[in-house]
Amino acid sequence: MSNDQRSCELVILETSDLHGALLPIRYGDNGPAELGLAKIGTLIRNERSKRRHVLFIDNGDLIQGTPLAYHHARLDRESADPMVTALGALNCDAAVVGNHEFNYGLGTLRKAMKESSFPWLSATVVDAESGEPAFGKPYVVKELEGGVRVGILGLTTPYIPNWEQPQHIEGLRFIDAVEAARQWVPMLRREEKADVVVVSYHGGFERDMETGEPTEPLTGENQGYQLCMEVPGIDVLLTGHQHRQIAGLDINGVTIVQPGTAGVVLGKVTVRLEQGPEGWKVTGKSSELLSVNGVEPDAELVELAAPYERKTQTWLDTPMGRLTGDMSVVDPMAVRMKDNALIEFINKVQMEVSGAPISNTALFDNFSPGFPADITMRHIVANYIYPNTLKVIRVKGRDIRDALELSAEYFAVGENGEVIVNPSFVEPKPQHYNYDMWEGIEYKLNVARPHGQRVIELNFQGKELDMEADYDVVMNNYRAAGGGNYWMYQGKPVVKDIPTDVAELLANYIMEKKVIEATVNGNWEVIKEEE
Repeated sequence: MSNDQRSCELVILETSDLHGALLPIRYGDNGPAELGLAKIGTLIRNERSKRRHVLFIDNGDLIQGTPLAYHHARLDRESADPMVTALGALNCDAAVVGNHEFNYGLGTLRKAMKESSFPWLSATVVDAESGEPAFGKPYVVKELEGGVRVGILGLTTPYIPNWEQPQHIEGLRFIDAVEAARQWVPMLRREEKADVVVVSYHGGFERDMETGEPTEPLTGENQGYQLCMEVPGIDVLLTGHQHRQIAGLDINGVTIVQPGTAGVVLGKVTVRLEQGPEGWKVTGKSSELLSVNGVEPDAELVELAAPYERKTQTWLDTPMGRLTGDMSVVDPMAVRMKDNALIEFINKVQMEVSGAPISNTALFDNFSPGFPADITMRHIVANYIYPNTLKVIRVKGRDIRDALELSAEYFAVGENGEVIVNPSFVEPKPQHYNYDMWEGIEYKLNVARPHGQRVIELNFQGKELDMEADYDVVMNNYRAAGGGNYWMYQGKPVVKDIPTDVAELLANYIMEKKVIEATVNGNWEVIKEEE
């Protein structure tokens, strides 16, 4: 508050998509990394030391994503959730439910909520029967010194049923984010007398922020632009989910920010207010991103993380078995263009544990190192980074072809004729995990051909795949639900559901065999051949 008590500056700090990143390390090799909530904590404490009115909000996808988060959720459940504990130490004002909060089931999520010293918000996740918000109030109102009232509304992308295991969201319904905002924003203004309305939305932008042109299919997964254009009364929109770094922009008078992923940057919005005859009015707003590069991690958070980290590191160094041959990843693009030992191994394990004759999987990102000669749990979780389980679904031959054509869109031809990643799989969010590679069928993709015409060979057991025949295929639960716009899988009969995490299945397989061999049978390849 200024000396005349008639002006005020409010700072809103946002984290989003931390994905279990507490300490600034890479778990694949324990090397240092410029990321994590411990570094973010230093920035938050610094901001609070400089000004009186600071709010800190986490925007979701908090409790899943690193070996530390996985170890707690699966093997150390008696302890309090480390990410929740760290947010509490930083006096977090509110958290929003993200889509990955459901990955370990409602029991794990409700445990984290119970251990939290702050409220969890979501107006879009409701009880299936009553229609009431499933996790309590969908908003919180913070009254600052001087009487400024700040309303914070939480929204979660309603697209979750397209990805998540049904048992993890049983009893819940997910409603449209714009519909929810239209209900609750006016309430914050009229009934709660909020001077500033902040919407913290675990979702991103479906349109170009300047032109309004669609940048992705308008499925309802990312409704940020629509919220700004169609819901009056929002001052600030905190976003996430797409892992983008966005600041310095307004859409239709709404100030927006998105702070990437894993705590690489902290989102910051500054709101200036003045008091007049009718109360406090917003007179200016701006947003920026604060980098953690070179920032020392917060000592309290490092100490808090220490017991969790010790247990995680011991688990990660557990020997699993040995490898003969080469299963390393040197060039991710090469892995995605021709049959290789790592992908073949994962697919073969999936086929063996499920009994399915056909399998698909992905190289989830460009950081997978593959396996060395001596394999530990660290190497397994460095390559299989998601808590996926497996499903065997029954599909038609034409569904397999359609899925291959969709995967083939991953590739484009560059200006110099080289094969590159289609920009739509990189921006606005890297989606390497949406390109699948298969075992149990023989196929060839020609990326010189137009989309929808790239499958030039497709055989099963030496014969051309029958488009009308039924085939059982094993894949991860995300894909089996149609995740990644694989609509051809939705509603297909589930032949078998294997609820064990794939990382655990891989570990069990290696421990049982003791020695595994790198093999490549050459059943598929991607070419660029002009016709």
